[in-house]
Amino acid sequence: MPVHCRYSRGTDQHRLNRRLLQQRCDSLLYLLGRTTATVSVVFIDDHEMAAYNLQYRNKQGPTNVLSFPVDTDNRDGFLYPEDELGDILIAVDTARREAMEQKSGLHHRLTELIVHGMLHLIGYDHERSESEAEHMQHYEQQLFQQIQTTRSSPMPFLAINVDHVATIRQARGGVEPDPVLAASLCELAGADGIVVHLREDRRHILDRDVRLLRQTVKTRLNLEMANTPEIIDLALEVKPDMITLVPEKREELTTEGGLDVPAHAKNIAKTIARMQAAGIPVSIFIDPDATQAQAALDVGATYVELHTGNYCEARTMEEQEQQYTLIEQVSELAYELGLKINAGHGLDYRNVHPIAALPFIDELSIGHAVISRAVLVGLENAVREMLTIVRSV
Repeated sequence: MPVHCRYSRGTDQHRLNRRLLQQRCDSLLYLLGRTTATVSVVFIDDHEMAAYNLQYRNKQGPTNVLSFPVDTDNRDGFLYPEDELGDILIAVDTARREAMEQKSGLHHRLTELIVHGMLHLIGYDHERSESEAEHMQHYEQQLFQQIQTTRSSPMPFLAINVDHVATIRQARGGVEPDPVLAASLCELAGADGIVVHLREDRRHILDRDVRLLRQTVKTRLNLEMANTPEIIDLALEVKPDMITLVPEKREELTTEGGLDVPAHAKNIAKTIARMQAAGIPVSIFIDPDATQAQAALDVGATYVELHTGNYCEARTMEEQEQQYTLIEQVSELAYELGLKINAGHGLDYRNVHPIAALPFIDELSIGHAVISRAVLVGLENAVREMLTIVRSV
């Protein structure tokens, strides 16, 4: 491969997504029109960077990035590949501190440093003049925006929430349409999982549905639930593939926001311990907030599901971009904490693509938009249409 990424042992303390960093390096060479070039990007710790800084720059302490372009005019008799650009050294410890100061994620900062180092290799130098520094900074920002949404996995999974099939059934008090049958059709159409929310007031999904779904779902069953004794007992009995703890108000039409984890940490931790003892992974539905993500980790969650409702309901482009940035930043921070990340609420055929393209989100949970579309085109077609969008990232 044209970019050789290497990692010293001193970086093992950081949770680095090596696949994502490799993809971003390769994408950068493509954007620079240097796909045949060879570059080494070496991720090291501060101690190692300080040694290089002293040896080659006669300066004390670490710096965030060093670039060593190949000197084509003085190769000292060594044979280099024809299009060898050189080496980039990045101090991950320093990058982590800078990311915290910027209130961004580590991978965000590492990507900025990769771009900066690569531009130095191809001849840019911000120290030559103020005008070149300004031009280089502008180009860095442009390249960063183009490569930062490279995914860390080929595509996110799509789980379909069938609650609203049950809502239609309950409107007449009969037996049709059956959410269990609907779940089977979703799986036949290619869905990667099924989601249901068993509410305390049983306004749509019923205990019967959950038990039958546990027997029939072939992919993965995610049970959304409030942290209440009755629902906890049923989850432990049924043993879904995972549960998602959500806030619940009787007067709300649908879940209106994320769970306040710090405010309920003690009770949540007890429930997670019981679920883990039964082999059931736990996700917590949270607003895109770094404090909530850290609290979810502290109480023992395996996943967080980021609430995308504010992004979906934004009335202006500026507001939507702000909400998108929050989701982007918190998804990266949650990943670096060691959590797995899902996202959902309000996603539809028009707004899902940017969220699906975010590199750290593993799964999207979508219900209302798909069931609404199914009224017009059929359930299987509605699922396939959504899958086409999600898998196009």
